[in-house]
Amino acid sequence: MPDRSIISDAADGPDPPSANVSEPTMSAASTEVVAVAATRPPLVRLAERAGGLWTLGVLAGLVVVFGLVAPGFYSQANWLATSQYAVEFMLLALGQTFVIITGGIDLSDGAMLGLSSMAASVLMFHFMGTGNGSTPLVIAGSATAVVVGALVGLINGLIITKVKITPFIVTLGMLGIATGATYLLNGGMEVTILPPQVAALGNTLIGGWIAVPVAITAGLAIVSWLVLSRTQFGLRTYAIGSNPLAARRAGINVDRHLIRVYLISGSLSGVAGLMVMARFASASPLAGANDELNAIAAAVIGGASLFGGRGTILGTVVGTFIISILVTGLILAHVETFWQQVAVGVILIAAVAADQVRMRLQSI
Repeated sequence: MPDRSIISDAADGPDPPSANVSEPTMSAASTEVVAVAATRPPLVRLAERAGGLWTLGVLAGLVVVFGLVAPGFYSQANWLATSQYAVEFMLLALGQTFVIITGGIDLSDGAMLGLSSMAASVLMFHFMGTGNGSTPLVIAGSATAVVVGALVGLINGLIITKVKITPFIVTLGMLGIATGATYLLNGGMEVTILPPQVAALGNTLIGGWIAVPVAITAGLAIVSWLVLSRTQFGLRTYAIGSNPLAARRAGINVDRHLIRVYLISGSLSGVAGLMVMARFASASPLAGANDELNAIAAAVIGGASLFGGRGTILGTVVGTFIISILVTGLILAHVETFWQQVAVGVILIAAVAADQVRMRLQSI
């Protein structure tokens, strides 16, 4: 993640001539900082070094524990189930990470998933009997899913930036709108008759271990990581989340950037809707229900701050797998379903609490 001090310096502009510091003074200041850091308590230094890496320890611990208590946890079948289960949450969480870093939140991405998959499936079902080739129809349906998600995300961004309504209220309202629209598209009924290429997209395996949706999600995760950590767009995303006023003074068009961020979240929700539809070869009005909670949990467990300015794609990926492995591991261990939600809630609260403790220790 970019250094916030660099962002702050860029926002404040260059120092006036009178504020220039000579090289000897800078060296003395650096020596003093090093000396102060060395005198910090060991617990503080450990917290600084650990950062968000503790989530990797949690993930490794879950893998070891469930490998011991759950028969078949290390099997190929369980890996395929876990990885495919993680796809929809990870895609939503990738978009959610961008939004959360800016200091916002998107409560509508689960509903966008459902709306996108339903819109695509209704389109393909309607034109299946018209003599159109299956492949062009699947391409048109896939594009429809992404466009619908992007359009809803664009609307979220425009309302947030132009009408000046908080993201929580806007996306909460959009959650209801998108959910209602999903039911209206097909009268609340599932669409179960789709071109055979849809099922092939969702269930074809690469090398017997990687499903196509998993490969697509991995590719999008890598692209998201590159955008967030290696581009000016990512730097501006962190800057807006750290200090929107300073970002404006630095010349960043905050409103335009936020619109693009919510557009990204909507587009990834559309891709998630397409992947879910492909996996089950059908579209249900219940698809995506409450998925936004798991997406937020994955990003937060991975180190994203709900106050903005902090988060990583790698952390979100780890957070997603923590949730996915926890759920599938508990199923294999024959633990009752409602305990899965309890466990995810406990880990979410523990993640936020650990992050708060780390931040307090670092401020000592």
